[in-house]
Amino acid sequence: MKKIVYKIVTAADWSDAIAKGQYDGSADDKRDGFIHLSEQHQVRGTLEKHFKGKRDLVLIAFEVSKLGSDLKWEQSRGGELFPHLYAPLSVSVALWKRPLPNNSDGVHFLDEEFFTC
Repeated sequence: MKKIVYKIVTAADWSDAIAKGQYDGSADDKRDGFIHLSEQHQVRGTLEKHFKGKRDLVLIAFEVSKLGSDLKWEQSRGGELFPHLYAPLSVSVALWKRPLPNNSDGVHFLDEEFFTC
């Protein structure tokens, strides 16, 4: 079974990445020196902590084996290990993209079907 990690980005940033062939990271990613990713069970918490109220977001899936040795698992929120990529994300290895709609309270709708490749 493939191990998958996820990136939450704005639709506009992902469109720019497609045009360039790679995603270089958000302002937070650039500040921290790596691209923040999440495992499936971490996506909801990441949305709530860092993206509540933000619109036009997409969830992008990547197979861990395609990200190479620049992917590191490091302690973050609550001491939990999170995937951090110390390189640009190549758009060519993205498995899929799903929109992340949110309700009037700014809470994003996340369905388990989103994680089906």
